[in-house]
Amino acid sequence: MPKFLNSTTARVLTLILILQGAVLYSSERHETVPPSQPLSGLPKYLGSWTFAEEGVVDQESQDVLKADDLLLREYKQSSTHQGATLFVAAFRSQRNGKTPHSPKNCLPGSGWTPLVQDEYQIDVGAAAPITVNRYVVQHAEDRQLVLYWYQSRDRVVANEYTAKYYVMVDAIKLNRTDTALVRVVVPIANGNTDAATRTAADFVKSFFHPLHDYLPA
Repeated sequence: MPKFLNSTTARVLTLILILQGAVLYSSERHETVPPSQPLSGLPKYLGSWTFAEEGVVDQESQDVLKADDLLLREYKQSSTHQGATLFVAAFRSQRNGKTPHSPKNCLPGSGWTPLVQDEYQIDVGAAAPITVNRYVVQHAEDRQLVLYWYQSRDRVVANEYTAKYYVMVDAIKLNRTDTALVRVVVPIANGNTDAATRTAADFVKSFFHPLHDYLPA
């Protein structure tokens, strides 16, 4: 092994250069993503959750997001009437500069102050629980619980840097870079963050598998 590769930094830089070269090569190939159904087709009845209202993403936000498909919808739990908002931004390719905007950056820009930032596991009935980002944010007197993650087919990723790594891997191995940002927002009533977390997790369980059918296979 050349002496310069004995340095950890040099090995990391070499790996990055190799990956960049591979991604550059893959970007010259036409990216083919399997067809998928529009997100608007997601069922309006999800277990004990029922459609309440279709949200509208204004044109200015659409221009910033540059997503290929968007869903903004509010559901309510039939027995408790608790509400939850689902937002999905789907990207068929990230090679042309389009990429999900992290709520970590967008929420403060919208006037929400993060109070709690951690990761949370949800058992969705798959082989293993999924790990998602959990945020408690506040704006004036309002507090909300936010769960979000990046999803590509069967892969759920919370960490932004890990998600970017998989973009490179998928570009090289599969010649595709499609992904989706999934975000759930639940109001926090009476300062009870644990109750809001349970509500959000229950909502995620209700739509996780149906949503899978609306993302490219």
